[in-house]
Amino acid sequence: MQNGTLLAAVDLGSNSYRLEIGRLEHGQIHRTEYLKETVRQGNGLDEARNLTPEAMQRGWDCLARFGERLAGFRKPQVRAVATQTLREARNREAFLARAHQILGFPIEVISGREEARLIYQGVAHLLPQSNEHRLVVDIGGRSTELILGRQFDAKVMDSYRVGSVAWSMKYFPQGEFTPAAFERAEVAAKAVLDEALTAYGPGRWEVVYGSSGTIGAVGDILGAAGQDGGSITRDGLDWLLDQLLTARSADRVRLDGLKDDRRAVIGGGVSVLRAVFDLLEMGEMSTAQGALRHGVLYDLLDREHGESDVRSTTVKRLTAKFGADPSQAHRVGHVACHLLRQLYPGADDDQELARHERKLRWTAQLHEIGSRISHSDYHKHGAYILDYADAPGFAQPELHRLSLLVLGHRGKLRKLDADFEDELFVRQLLCLRLAVILCHARRDPNLKGLQLNAAQRRFELSVGPDWATTYPQSAHLLREEVIAWQKTPWTFALT
Repeated sequence: MQNGTLLAAVDLGSNSYRLEIGRLEHGQIHRTEYLKETVRQGNGLDEARNLTPEAMQRGWDCLARFGERLAGFRKPQVRAVATQTLREARNREAFLARAHQILGFPIEVISGREEARLIYQGVAHLLPQSNEHRLVVDIGGRSTELILGRQFDAKVMDSYRVGSVAWSMKYFPQGEFTPAAFERAEVAAKAVLDEALTAYGPGRWEVVYGSSGTIGAVGDILGAAGQDGGSITRDGLDWLLDQLLTARSADRVRLDGLKDDRRAVIGGGVSVLRAVFDLLEMGEMSTAQGALRHGVLYDLLDREHGESDVRSTTVKRLTAKFGADPSQAHRVGHVACHLLRQLYPGADDDQELARHERKLRWTAQLHEIGSRISHSDYHKHGAYILDYADAPGFAQPELHRLSLLVLGHRGKLRKLDADFEDELFVRQLLCLRLAVILCHARRDPNLKGLQLNAAQRRFELSVGPDWATTYPQSAHLLREEVIAWQKTPWTFALT
């Protein structure tokens, strides 16, 4: 990306929605605008874990305002991510379908570990360079993320279902603050976080940073009270608890530095933060400037630079872990991308096509990862692995799309539960299937004279006059492929 390019991150959090816009200057992203709205979608889940109509409408209204600000931005400049509330919501697809339309950009529901990784990236990029071993803590509305890392490398990361909105609703439902309520809330938080003690306990980090939401609010309150707002201590938390108990309820709390939108969830947030301090035996936590949205911006930048894209590293890790043949993967990827470019004549320098090719190469690298489990059904096992893998950098829908390509790269297409109205997906799928056929002998195929064309819903592969005689097995497999596509809305012909 060129210097001066504007990038935008949209964070659909459980308590607030945020829009961060920054300008790229020599590898750094400098804020130009920041918008935040308290949507409090996390308390809009009913007993069946469905978002209420009111909660959905609050989200849509906010995204409409964000969408107006993002008018004129191109797709590669914007990334929108959703976290724990939409991970939980059973009716999230209904919300997301309209949300995508309103915002004008896709919205990715990211996994808890991916959220943790992005939070760490946001914190690390806004800290001075250091070799320190860090623990980063982020207490959100419905989840808490813990990450161990060094420099820009997140080593251990997890997400726990405990947060300021959820704990405020459960343990302070009427907003009343009592010693008993705080004790119950802290004990319950420790029960959820207890498994973190092994991985994140004392001795595994040198310094602790707290990011965003609750921790930022506590830092602001302590700073306004004359304490060091850049550092949260146990004494500071004890003082804050005394202030909340003295007020006796959330609506009576009057503390300098406490914003109105944070008042209703401060009880739950403080109880979770105190539980983290107790459980991990912390003495001090520094407040960090970076957060999830900053990590999204820098990840957006990395995605434009191929090998620095963390997704490329994830694909390499998965192929190595499951022992996929790298030579065959490279061969299939090369042929598949060669064919895909033929379907987009004149687009050699198109960045969008380059992104499509990159994902097709990833699929080629991954298409045999199920082979160690079963030779005959390896495509099914490979797809299952991708749907349930811990895959840093990938959003769940993006990973599922790769799994569908892996599942569909061989076998009957009529059984593939995929959207055949998605033209890009169909083109990628066809190119991958043809590449696997042409590389069936596990050696580089002769591509001279092969030309793939598309017109509306018809694909045609032309071969030379002697090609079928020279490569009879490949010709047989291609004729079988013609039959396979007859069960779909698309036609494939061999001439």
